[in-house]
Amino acid sequence: MLTTTSADGTDVRAYDEGRGPVIVMLGPGLDDGTRCGKIATILARRFRVVRPHRRQYRLDLKADPRLGGAPCTVAEEVDDVLALVRAVGGPVVLYGHSDGGVVALEALAASPDSFTGAVVFEPAAVIGPPLSGEDGHVLTAARAALAAGRPGKALAVFTHGAAGVPRWQAALAGVGVALIPRYRRLVPAQIDSLEALDRLGVRLGTYATIRVPTVLLGGDRNPAHIPERLDAIERVMPHAERVVMRGRDHGADVKHPAQVAAVIEAVADGRLPTARA
Repeated sequence: MLTTTSADGTDVRAYDEGRGPVIVMLGPGLDDGTRCGKIATILARRFRVVRPHRRQYRLDLKADPRLGGAPCTVAEEVDDVLALVRAVGGPVVLYGHSDGGVVALEALAASPDSFTGAVVFEPAAVIGPPLSGEDGHVLTAARAALAAGRPGKALAVFTHGAAGVPRWQAALAGVGVALIPRYRRLVPAQIDSLEALDRLGVRLGTYATIRVPTVLLGGDRNPAHIPERLDAIERVMPHAERVVMRGRDHGADVKHPAQVAAVIEAVADGRLPTARA
């Protein structure tokens, strides 16, 4: 486990495996730091792979009375990423998925010299109205369900209202998560992430300044809002390349890790000189 310190003094923890040029991986929601494990195992054959346990999903930090249990901001997570980059040295290829993809985009914009390339998989970026709705009804309903001790219901509200999954599938997802303690404990953090993304708001103008060569990765079996977000980001990013995985969805990193790993590896081979050698 690699540890370092973020700009505000918070400790940053990351799984650290393999040797060689560095790839930093930011997992999606409901992640205790292990979500990218299958991809990392593949990449670690040739690369040093660093997988932070993202601050938004650190339950030890949520329980710290000094922090008051408040959602962390995307900017704080970016500071954590940059602290890791300083700890491992450069150059670095960055990967981010879903809300981790938004953190990745923000890190690329905040410190472009820290990265030589990136893969951003279906980022949960706000491109218009808030993810929780104009009136924030999704966030309000999810918070109410948590207050009532119903994390499965809260996740179902999030999955349908913010992620665009059909209601019946969202209900099943909520039931499944509620039955698994590891994931059930992380549901409040997923709702915190929704709030943080809405507070960040539309950042397309900022993403237009990113000059780091970036692959915008997505599947073709998703709710319509996912390709719409990728379309909006692709239009403004001058050095972005779009890659579509046929027959894949938002869970391709778990269901088809070799395919996602191959995309990351191709970027790393093209952007990391020692990898090419």
